[in-house]
Amino acid sequence: MEPHKKLINSVDGCVDEALCGLARAAGGLSVLKGHRVVLRSDLDSLRGKVALLSGGGSGHEPAHGGYIGAGMLSAAVAGGVFASPPPASILAAILSLHSAGASGVLLIVKNYTGDRLNFGLAAEQARNHGVSVDMVIVAEDCAFDRPSKAGRRGLCGTIFIHKLAGALAEEGCSLDKIVSKVTEVLKGIGTLGVSLAPCSVPGCLPSFDLQPGDMELGLGIHGEPGIKRSKVTSADEVVKTMIDHMTNPNSQSHLSLKAGDTVVVCVNNLGALSCLEMAVVTRSAVVCLESRGAVVARVMTGSFMTSLEMAGVSLSLMKVDQEILRLFDAKTTAPAWPNLSSACVSGRSYITEPPVLSTRPQDGAHSEGPLSEVMRKVLEKVCSTLLAMQEELNSLDRDSGDGDCGNTHAQAAGAIQRWLQEHMVPGCPGQLLLVLAGLVQEKMGGSSGALYSLFLTAAAGHLSEGQSDASTWAGAMHAGMQAMRRYGGADPGDRTMLDALCPAVDELMKLTTAPHGGQMTILQTAVQKAATGAEGTRNLTARAGRASYIAADRVTLPDPGAVAVAAILKSVMEVLEGQK
Repeated sequence: MEPHKKLINSVDGCVDEALCGLARAAGGLSVLKGHRVVLRSDLDSLRGKVALLSGGGSGHEPAHGGYIGAGMLSAAVAGGVFASPPPASILAAILSLHSAGASGVLLIVKNYTGDRLNFGLAAEQARNHGVSVDMVIVAEDCAFDRPSKAGRRGLCGTIFIHKLAGALAEEGCSLDKIVSKVTEVLKGIGTLGVSLAPCSVPGCLPSFDLQPGDMELGLGIHGEPGIKRSKVTSADEVVKTMIDHMTNPNSQSHLSLKAGDTVVVCVNNLGALSCLEMAVVTRSAVVCLESRGAVVARVMTGSFMTSLEMAGVSLSLMKVDQEILRLFDAKTTAPAWPNLSSACVSGRSYITEPPVLSTRPQDGAHSEGPLSEVMRKVLEKVCSTLLAMQEELNSLDRDSGDGDCGNTHAQAAGAIQRWLQEHMVPGCPGQLLLVLAGLVQEKMGGSSGALYSLFLTAAAGHLSEGQSDASTWAGAMHAGMQAMRRYGGADPGDRTMLDALCPAVDELMKLTTAPHGGQMTILQTAVQKAATGAEGTRNLTARAGRASYIAADRVTLPDPGAVAVAAILKSVMEVLEGQK
């Protein structure tokens, strides 16, 4: 097996380069020379206040460097990927904070043996340098019913402690007071993770094997496996399983959650879930918690403490009261902390009613007029023509598209026929075109439905009450064609329906100046130009529409959309000729 591909320069240099990238991108951060330590750039602002230092292995980005800023961490120490940082770097960070004038330094450490040992050693050495240091161990993992002597692991719930301790430090609280407050809060925090696929450390093979379709419950953030494997089910079921396990009173590491408790939820992407999946899981978590009577006060959703590119998610819950929420909501400049609303999630009305639209044009009652009869005849003829051409158009479309052009035109024709049986044809041509636009948009489908609707809607605006002479119709046709071109992005010559429509409309524009007697001749010429344009599409290379994705030498028949347009125009002309 090959190691998983990573977009890095080298396995050895990736951690240092990542820290450099973080500091270069964030104006408030700097790197401590000679160490994998990221600090606040404005260390002066720590004078007289407690400084906060956290850290651990790399590969959990944005933790921990992303949580440095006013109101959160003062510095973070990074080890190698998934490796505890060395005591010398931890000490260098503590002494940098102390020399900036911090009144004391609080170490926030996740409960892993290596981290406890190295941070503990640095703390003892710092005390010998006269620094006031204390340490809080975060161990909020809810995976194991009977934790071993090593205890529960520290996971994504750690960032809650960064936030609350940071807000207290910013307010000028003493080291002792911060330690006692967060120690109390820690009792009400729990985290559980689930993974659909493992991650791999740069240069190494995946951390564990997981068969496709399986998921691992209760895993840590270093690729260490969890407590049980099962088949992946729906997001709702996975989230329910997680919350059931986290709150199961028979487990020694459960979080006790009862109806009426107020919680903050962190839905944490372990690295490779899409934002879409994260949003689905977030909904599941909120719904599941509310169904148990919990009040969800805030929801964080995103990547907060990852495990490289592991495809999975962890849920962290923190029980809160008004004071904890106040600290949680306090402003911070840390780049990875989300810009959350301070409105309570539960109990908020989150659905907005859409405006009530007036009835659809095709549902309205219309009054007949002098043109109603001829317009009905034209429509009947157009519909019967398109229905008769259904197979011909499908056959042409199989040559250059997906073979359904005849079906879509027949659907529109059938819808118009059914409408004609039950409705009067309005005397106002503009109203009729809006009715047709509504029917076509709803019943025709595809891009042809949208194009015809655009044409009819734009044309309708030019055929207002009382205006229906030949020149007005020509202007309306032109407006419809322009709308098709503007939104469809095609031009004559691109092998689309426009190759029949545009030459016909150009000819019809002569109606604006023609004497009354010459109008039928112009219409006949326009119909002829549409037919010639449709036939000419045989020799064109498609540059727009579905056919543009097909090799040109395979497309030898005329474009079905253009053939349909030519047939519609011919039907109109034949009815008008018969009216004489």
